[in-house]
Amino acid sequence: MGIFTRVIWIVLDSVGIGPLPDAAEYGDIPAGAKPSEGRNTLGHIATWRAKSRGGGTPLRLPNLVNLGLANIAPLAGLTPTAAPAGFFGKGATHSPGKDTTTGHWEMAGIWLDQAFPVYPNGFPPEILEPFERAIGKKTLGNKPASGTEIIKELGAEHVRTGFPIVYTSGDSVFQIAAHEAVIPIAELYRMCEIARKLLDGKHRVGRVIARPFLGQPSAFRRTERRHDYAVEPPRPMLMDVLAENKVPVLGLGKIHDIYNGRGVDNYVTTKNNVDGMEKLRAALRQHPAGLIFINLVDFDMLYGHRKDVEGFARSLEEFDEMLGPFLGQLQPSDLLLITADHGCDPDDCSPSTDHSREYVPILAYTPRAEKGTSVGVRETLADMGQTVAENFGGTIPHGKSFLRNLK
Repeated sequence: MGIFTRVIWIVLDSVGIGPLPDAAEYGDIPAGAKPSEGRNTLGHIATWRAKSRGGGTPLRLPNLVNLGLANIAPLAGLTPTAAPAGFFGKGATHSPGKDTTTGHWEMAGIWLDQAFPVYPNGFPPEILEPFERAIGKKTLGNKPASGTEIIKELGAEHVRTGFPIVYTSGDSVFQIAAHEAVIPIAELYRMCEIARKLLDGKHRVGRVIARPFLGQPSAFRRTERRHDYAVEPPRPMLMDVLAENKVPVLGLGKIHDIYNGRGVDNYVTTKNNVDGMEKLRAALRQHPAGLIFINLVDFDMLYGHRKDVEGFARSLEEFDEMLGPFLGQLQPSDLLLITADHGCDPDDCSPSTDHSREYVPILAYTPRAEKGTSVGVRETLADMGQTVAENFGGTIPHGKSFLRNLK
């Protein structure tokens, strides 16, 4: 083992901290606006809360602020601390794209030459027709949509016809929604496996996602048996390097799915952020060494895509409240990394419900350090993965480690 016996890596899904210089190329800066006026997840949520439309009550994030969050970029209502307990900075995404797979893969040292394909007008016949033939059914939908809205719209027709609902989003995803009493979960998963095999070449989407739901019309609800089918990551990446060095890796949430299970020795699914943090605390007791890697998805799934600014704000405060006692469980030999994979600005600065091309916050904390300092603006998310790799005696294809800054 290296400087730190254990690394705990928390990804706050979609919690970006300001537009990247190329955000306009992704439609995230309004025409005629300055780059600084682009979509900014944390910045706009903080401003919403600090102003009357958000109740005039600033965000309450004392633990994140103490680690250095407000030192990274100006956040309305949050005061930078003079002596942050953590090391702080922000990271840029080098690869094209602004989705979960791109962000997480880059953290592990993978740079993409081109972005995964997206389908703003739905999937073309060359995709959908072979899929329908393979599953023996017609499909409904075939358009970009919110997962909750499309089952409101088409759920009753799905129950009547038995046809699965196929839809996408601003991400590179092929999603299949089905009522568990109409299409059993095993059959839904089989359909996703068929889609995963068909979606290759120029149609090699980042993820195929099973989206099961239950309930009656006007009261449908998605269940927690979602399953993601990612593409196989190129080699080598961080988890390959850790496996070669016999470093145990525990994945929580959708980490296992994002990396297609490769190099993730053990994994635990999570229901939501609260469940994820409970399982993370349990993991501290059960896994004394190696990498513990978790994605907390509520920010993205429940609030960012649904343009729920206040819900996003409350979710951040909920995480901060859970973070306080969690920090108290860490050992001097632990390193905690907190970051994000992209943004998903819920504010009304843009009508888009898609992810946003943003910097991500980087916070690093170890109880052995009396105080932290800036690690600067990192040119790639792979800097975090390289830091983890170096700690455990390895190296990944891209990124510059900042491990020495943490000594």
